[in-house]
Amino acid sequence: MDNKTIIAVVLSFLVIVGYQLLFPGEPQKAPVKQPAEQQPAPEATKKDQAQKAEAPKPVAETVVADEKEITVENDLFAAVFTSRGGTIKSWTIKPYKDKAGNDVVLLKKPGVVSAAGIGTSSSFDLANVNFSVTGRNLKLDNTNKTGTLVFEYAKDGKSVRRTYTFSAGTYQVELADEVSGFPEYWITLGSDFGIFEKDDSIHVGPTVLTGTDLKDLPAKDLKEPKVFHENLKWIVQQDKYFFSALVPATPVEEAKAFLLQDSPVVAFKAKSGINKFHLYAGPKEADRLAALNIGLEHVIDFGFFSIVARPLFWILKFFYQFLGNYGWAIILITIVTRIPFIPLMTKSQKSMKKLQEIQPLMNEIKEKYKKDPQKQQAEMMGLYKKHKVSPLGGCLPMLLQIPVFLALYQVLLRAIELRGAPFMLWITDLSGPDTLFGHIPAVLPLIGGLALGPLPILMGATMFIQQKMTPSTMDPAQAKMMLMMPLVFTFVFLNMASGLVLYWLIGNVLGIIQQFFVNRSLTNEPAH
Repeated sequence: MDNKTIIAVVLSFLVIVGYQLLFPGEPQKAPVKQPAEQQPAPEATKKDQAQKAEAPKPVAETVVADEKEITVENDLFAAVFTSRGGTIKSWTIKPYKDKAGNDVVLLKKPGVVSAAGIGTSSSFDLANVNFSVTGRNLKLDNTNKTGTLVFEYAKDGKSVRRTYTFSAGTYQVELADEVSGFPEYWITLGSDFGIFEKDDSIHVGPTVLTGTDLKDLPAKDLKEPKVFHENLKWIVQQDKYFFSALVPATPVEEAKAFLLQDSPVVAFKAKSGINKFHLYAGPKEADRLAALNIGLEHVIDFGFFSIVARPLFWILKFFYQFLGNYGWAIILITIVTRIPFIPLMTKSQKSMKKLQEIQPLMNEIKEKYKKDPQKQQAEMMGLYKKHKVSPLGGCLPMLLQIPVFLALYQVLLRAIELRGAPFMLWITDLSGPDTLFGHIPAVLPLIGGLALGPLPILMGATMFIQQKMTPSTMDPAQAKMMLMMPLVFTFVFLNMASGLVLYWLIGNVLGIIQQFFVNRSLTNEPAH
């Protein structure tokens, strides 16, 4: 039992800390709504079929020497479009700020491949060709709700008419390419569009949704191109909280992810004709994405335990509506998720107390039958049966709580709602580490700098107190080794998000309270 307890604790620790590494590309099985454009209402069917059958309108051959830039702005984003390829040159979103208090920039300058670049092949040869432009700078609001930009190119029998349609109050842009004379038509999000910052805890880069399977495509896996043909829903470039996406509104033939000058790129291939897409560049706000009704809400991937994580995410936001503070919402959800386990945990703690009481008898059996393992095991089982105690009783509640913890861990790790969300006192960002006492600089090549704050220290202290209060059947050597666990967990949690540390701290405090009452209730019970 002692060895099993140690193994269970160590395994739980490894699962918590190494979850992202152990399950880097676990597919998310979640129902995805078809885009509205792929589910036409009966009365619109004939009109849509006529649109698909409509040939691209002819484009006069263009001779444009100078690059022209056009700015588009609404209440949520400000972007710069360029005649060079009819592409996106920069993209800034207004509601979110960086650490310096400036607007978050999802595209600072064109990367290896321009955002929304197109071409006759996957080299995107038209991304750097000058297009003619119809349209002017746009500023959309409640009085000026929509606007369009049109880019045109024609030469040597190949032509493109690209139309962007913008609306106030949304990050979504409608994109239509009328292409003619292409052997193949390719369109890409580019190499950097949608990525604000790197984060080692989750996937950053291209992702493809095929059917209900999310396929993350890190650069290290793209030494050979990855090609997808079946049931293509969307392609994205994403980081922890932000992303850009292309959702086809007309059929596409293929999605392809590959390296271009060592930068990961993802693109669609389609036929010549009229190709329409929903373009999105903004935050991973679940409610906003779901309201678009094009399946983008599933870019928020809660991993293997998403079936548990999604209800927890909904409950967290529900609590926030009443409390107005995500810190208190985390505390409340910690209490709520612990309640179902109270009877089981109480039974487990009583079982551990009984094991502690019969420890001398267990030691006698071990000594008496140390040369006969089979007899020793039989005697042990008889002892457990006589005293009505299970050697696994202490491990079961912890194992049952692991899926709930990992699900909530994913919610607190990925929810953009916690980004910059204050709690109280010195905790001003629940998505970042507690840094009240500053940082310890990097001292070893494999260990970066560590944040220093009281929250993880309190977490480690409560973990130590709970451990000392919990009955144990370990020998002194094992007990000393287990006393290192709070220190190890404190070290690991120093750089974790304050919201996660708060969740663990409150769980420890609740565990201490429960253990106190269990110990008091067992004080006067005689040993069996």
